[in-house]
Amino acid sequence: MVIVHDPRQRELSPLLPLLVAADPARVVAWRHGQAISAAHFLADVRAVAAFLPDATAAVNLCEDRYAFLVAFCAVVLRGQTNLLPSSRAPQAVDEVMRAHPGCHALGEQRLDPPPPNYRQLPSFDALPPAQVEAGWPAIPADQVVAIGYTSGSTGVPGANRKTWGSFHASNAGNLARLHATVGDRFEVVATVPPQHMYGMEMSVLLPLLGNVGVHTGRPFFPGDVAAALATVPQPRVLVTTPVHLRALIESGIGLPPIAAMVSATAPLPIELARAAEQRFDAPLLEVFGSTETCVFASRRPTVDEDWSLYDDVILHPQPDGTAIEAPQLGAPVTLADIVSLSGGGRRFRLCGRHADMLEIAGKRASLADLTRRLLAIPGVRDGVVFQHGDGDALGVHRIAALVVAPGLDEQVILDALRRAIDPLFLPRPLKRVDALPRNETGKLPRAALLDLLQARD
Repeated sequence: MVIVHDPRQRELSPLLPLLVAADPARVVAWRHGQAISAAHFLADVRAVAAFLPDATAAVNLCEDRYAFLVAFCAVVLRGQTNLLPSSRAPQAVDEVMRAHPGCHALGEQRLDPPPPNYRQLPSFDALPPAQVEAGWPAIPADQVVAIGYTSGSTGVPGANRKTWGSFHASNAGNLARLHATVGDRFEVVATVPPQHMYGMEMSVLLPLLGNVGVHTGRPFFPGDVAAALATVPQPRVLVTTPVHLRALIESGIGLPPIAAMVSATAPLPIELARAAEQRFDAPLLEVFGSTETCVFASRRPTVDEDWSLYDDVILHPQPDGTAIEAPQLGAPVTLADIVSLSGGGRRFRLCGRHADMLEIAGKRASLADLTRRLLAIPGVRDGVVFQHGDGDALGVHRIAALVVAPGLDEQVILDALRRAIDPLFLPRPLKRVDALPRNETGKLPRAALLDLLQARD
């Protein structure tokens, strides 16, 4: 099957490679301990592209990272758009499919019941596919290749369109930052799913658009992470979250040598960052971005509290947030984050989110800072401070806290908080729980927090 894009689109938009570095032997992925070359990968992509139905879009439900990579590129090669729900829960998938009539769904697993128009991918465990000689594929820069849906942690999930040109631009910033830290070639092991935009950037775009190989599993438990790292050569980069970092440290497990760690999806307490660097003898980079913007800044929190912007990114502080200009954005995007600029506008310090800012009796605080101080209490393993209710007659919102702290009671935690924050901002109620309702990327959907707060012990 020959795949041809609309010729008019080719005239209007420059073409960008689907896979950079046209070396057929370049290792794109590590699967079951075996290296997958670019030629092998592209043969799998073309085979799956021929297998797909005619449609405008496809819900990519692949859990195996190699299957996701192949399906993602096959969908793009057919001129279709990858739809990335905030989760693989049937309700979330159904909502996305209803918003895109005529789309189909695909995955590597047999689902019962399957979503409408579901196709199960052929197995990739057979003999390597025939590597038919063909031109290196290129994609129009303005082709919408993915629509990512936000997690809903701060509201209703929203759709975010990504073109192939915008992905090339955002990946350039991440690649430059990692090149400066670990060198030109490295291997990635990621604990985050590829459907999430952070996972997309760090475990899908890097191997497609850089001289990077990715481990195709998604290790969850500390022992799985160590085993995955051991199957790829050095230098190794661990892409993860604060939740996974804490679990790795508390497990006491040893890891093979790693060149760097990358963290995102949730605030990274400085104490955790220091412990991770000391335990694993590698720099820990924290990246800053969103589903709407992709990553546009980074920092090493053990060295600097300020964030450094990627090249050609400009911030415009607003009364209710910050407008971002970036190469990957067709127009400025305003986020709710409040920042203060320094370094001639090339650096910034995060002051909180507009929706997180609290004002009581003329005093101000942010939920993020209150959560940071909660997590700094010895014995607190996890926790969050958040607003609940619609506010009183004066518009003042009540704040609550959920805390994972075996061995501490609520009063001890409140006493420690009272020494660290203004008593006006003490969370009431503060409830101890066995675990926070984090989703697969470590985020805390507001609805789940409220349900847990109201649940009876």
